[in-house]
Amino acid sequence: MSDLETVNSSSSISNTTEESPTTMPPVAYPSRRSYKRWIMVAAVVVLLVGGIFWWHYLSGFETTDDAQVDVHLYPVSARLSGYVQAVHVQDNQYVQEGATLVEIDPKDYQVAVAKAQANLETAEASARALNIDVPVTSVDTSSQLKFTSSDIENAKAAIASSEKQVAAAEARILQAEAENVKAQDDVQRYHLLLAKDEVPKQIYDHAVAAAQTETAAVAAAKAEAASAEQNVLQARSRLIEAIARHESAQAGPQRVASTRSRALSAVADVRQKRAEFDQAQLNLGYTKVLAPVSGEVTKKAVVGLNVDPGEQLLTVVPLDQVWITANFKETQLRQMRPGQRVKFTCDSNGRSYHGRVDSIAGATGPVFSLLPPENATGNYVKIVQRVPVKIVLDPGENRDHQLRPGMNIVAKVYVR
Repeated sequence: MSDLETVNSSSSISNTTEESPTTMPPVAYPSRRSYKRWIMVAAVVVLLVGGIFWWHYLSGFETTDDAQVDVHLYPVSARLSGYVQAVHVQDNQYVQEGATLVEIDPKDYQVAVAKAQANLETAEASARALNIDVPVTSVDTSSQLKFTSSDIENAKAAIASSEKQVAAAEARILQAEAENVKAQDDVQRYHLLLAKDEVPKQIYDHAVAAAQTETAAVAAAKAEAASAEQNVLQARSRLIEAIARHESAQAGPQRVASTRSRALSAVADVRQKRAEFDQAQLNLGYTKVLAPVSGEVTKKAVVGLNVDPGEQLLTVVPLDQVWITANFKETQLRQMRPGQRVKFTCDSNGRSYHGRVDSIAGATGPVFSLLPPENATGNYVKIVQRVPVKIVLDPGENRDHQLRPGMNIVAKVYVR
C-alpha cells in the first residue's frame, strides 16, 4: 500500500470517530458581563447607603472656625487723688475678688475724717441747745408768757450750753493751731529737700497748699470761737428777755416761730455735717483700691508718685467668666436654638471643650461696624452675612484657665 492510501485511510477513521453519536454536548458558563453588572449594582447601593448616612451625620451639626474667646474686662482706676505708697500685685498675677491691689497715702483723708467728726459734734450740740429753747418759748406763749422761775432756769441752761460751745470752739482753735504748726514745719522741711532735688516740686506745692489750708482753718476756728462767745452774749440777752417777757406778751408767738426756725435750721445743719462725715469716711476707704472680681492682672500702669481720680491703674481679666463668640453664616442658623450642645477645640492646646448655645445676636457683625454697608446705591451684591452666637462653657471646663480672651476656636453646634 502506498503512503497516500495509508494517509487517506487514517483520515477516514478519525472522521468516523468524531461523528460518533456517543459524544457529550458543551457546558454553558455565565458570562463576564453579568458579573460586572452585579458588582456595579452592589457598588451603587453601598454608595447610596453611605451617602445617606454621611448626609445624616453632616446635617446633625453646624461648624465654624470663625470663633474667639471673649470676656468682660474690668479696668481698675483711682477714685481720688493722692500719693501711691504701695502696689501689691505684678503683671499676670492671679488675684481674688476684694484683694488690695494699690494703696494711696491715707494721712490727708484721716485728717479730713477727724475734722468732719468735730464739725458734726458741734452741730449736734447747737441743735440740742436750740431744741431746748423751742419748748420753753412754747410754754411761755401758752401761759401768756408770764414770768416764772422755770423760764429763768431754762435761760440759764441755754447760757450753760452756749458756754460749752465756747469751750469746744477754744479746743478746736488749739487743735487747728497745732495742725498749722505741723503744716508749716512740713513746708520748711520740703523746701530744704526741694532745694536738694530730693522731692518733686509737686509734693512741695501740696505741702504749701496744706499749710495755707491749716492757716485758714485756724482763722475759721477763731471765727467759730467768736461766734460762740456771741452766742453766750445772746443767751444772756435771752435771760434778760425772759425776765421782761411779761412786758412784751404781744410778741410771744413771733418769738416761738423764730426759735422753731432756728431749731429746724440746726437740725438741717446736723444732717449736712453728718453727710460730710460719711463722705470723708468713704474717701478714706477709697485709699485702698480693691479687685472688683477674681482674675488675672494685666496692663499694670501705676506710673509716678501721684494719681488723679479716674486714672486707670491696671486691668483685671476674669478668666472664670469667659465665653465663646462664634460667627456663623446666616444660612447655618435655620435650626440653631439656645440650649443646644456645643463641642469646640482651641488652637492653642488642641483640647476639646463642651458648652451650650446661650443666645444669638440681634444683628449681623457689619451692622455694628463704624461704617455699616449701604445697599441702596444700585450696586447690590448678595453676600452671606455672619451672625455672632454666644456659647457658654459647661461648669469646670476652664478650671485650668487655659482659655484666654482672643484665642481662636473651632466650634461645632449639634442642632439635632
